[in-house]
Amino acid sequence: MTTRTNPYIAAPDLLKAWMAFSDHVGSSGLEKSLLELVKIRASQINGCANCLNMHSYEARQAGETEQRIAVLAAWHEAPLYTDRERAALAWTEHLTLVADKRAPQHVYVRLAMSAPELGSRTLYANLGRAAGQDDEDSYALIWNPGD
Repeated sequence: MTTRTNPYIAAPDLLKAWMAFSDHVGSSGLEKSLLELVKIRASQINGCANCLNMHSYEARQAGETEQRIAVLAAWHEAPLYTDRERAALAWTEHLTLVADKRAPQHVYVRLAMSAPELGSRTLYANLGRAAGQDDEDSYALIWNPGD
């Protein structure tokens, strides 16, 4: 098997910028538990075991229960999530599956209305976090071959 290039060696400036983006989103005002739910859901869709392991651990550290983490893939029909969390998860799914689902206005409006007290800056942080998780999953899958 051919060894894959370590991205921290091949492109440290790009990964440093990406990590700075991720850190900035993390300090946007969204609670850590919601950010981790978004990351877990995107990683479930993308099939990134490393990311699922990491973000499930982080979610537990942020106070998430085993039940909510275990049921997350079926959040549509589970009564365990708030309207705000559902809006964030719906947006995450649409961005993660953008080629199929696009980013429809009604999903965006639901997200925007889910927490008006946070303002547009936090809304865009959530939008960015969902998109950023897909990048994180892709990077992880690039240097961690599954076959």
